[in-house]
Order: sequence, then C-alpha cells, then structure tokens
Amino acid sequence: MTNAQKRFCDEYLIDFNATRAYKAAYKSCRKDETANVNGSKLLRNTKVKEYIAEKQQEMQERNKITQDTIIQELAKIALFNIKDIYNEDGTLKKVTELDDDTAKAISGVKILQKAGAMKITLSKTNNEIPLEHIPEQTVEFKTNDKTKALELLGKHLGMFKENVNLTQDKPFEVNINVKKKN
Repeated sequence: MTNAQKRFCDEYLIDFNATRAYKAAYKSCRKDETANVNGSKLLRNTKVKEYIAEKQQEMQERNKITQDTIIQELAKIALFNIKDIYNEDGTLKKVTELDDDTAKAISGVKILQKAGAMKITLSKTNNEIPLEHIPEQTVEFKTNDKTKALELLGKHLGMFKENVNLTQDKPFEVNINVKKKN
C-alpha cells in the first residue's frame, strides 16, 4: 500500500467520507467528482479494505464498543418507560434517583427557576400561567428518540426489508386505445 493510500484510509476513518478523504490524501485533486470516483475505487482495493477493517477493529477494541453494546444501548432507549422517571405520588424523581437504564434513555435535563413577577406563556395555546401556579423549580427531562431506536433495532433484526420484489406470477396486460384523427 502506498503512503497516499494509507493517508486516504486514515482520513476516511475520521468521518467515512471518501471524497473528502481522497482530496486530503491527494492534494493535487481539486474536483469533487474526481475525488468521489477515485475514492470509491480505493474503497474496493483489497489492501485498502483490509487496512480499514484492521483499524476499525483496533478502534473497537480500544474504545470497548461492540455491536452488542450498541444494541444494548438502543434497547434501553427503545424500551424506556416514562413511568420510571416518576415517584409513586406523581412527582418527578431526582436525577440521582434514576436507575442506570432509565438515565441512559434521557438525553438532557433542564431545570427552570421561578423568577420575579414573570408569567409563562404556553406556545400551543397562548394561555398564560399565573406565577403562583408555577413551582419554585421545574425539571424538564428530554428523552432520546425512541422511534429511531426501535427502527434501528428492527433493521438490525431484519424486521424491515427495504428491497422491493418486482416479479409477479402471471404477466400483466396493458390495453391501449388509440383513436385515429380524421
């Protein structure tokens, strides 16, 4: 493998963009079209494929990220139950009280403080909430995209087939009526 091919591979492993990687490795290449074509060709090269696979394996081992860990994390998001963030009395649990699986399904927490004499306006209804009805502190949890996690898990399990079979058992007929002009 040449030094330029190795540079291409190393660049490709940054963001998996063959066009950008090719232009970074081969500085004389200016056109995206040329870089796209040549980058695609390089990705089919046996030595390049082997080098990329080897580097990906090294990264996987170094970072301790496997397909299983990714599937497990997606499952935590996909199977998240909103009731797990509430106490028996209907109040929100503190972040420190959440179990690990529930915490991993949450992408962010926002704490809103009651301030001065302001009123909060709800965007959907444009109704104002009087200040005395707002608790001193409001906690807002934002969860990861459950639908996306389910979709990715389903694809991994082969549940969603994206190929379309256009064959049919019997031939179809097309009737065309042509009118002659007089």
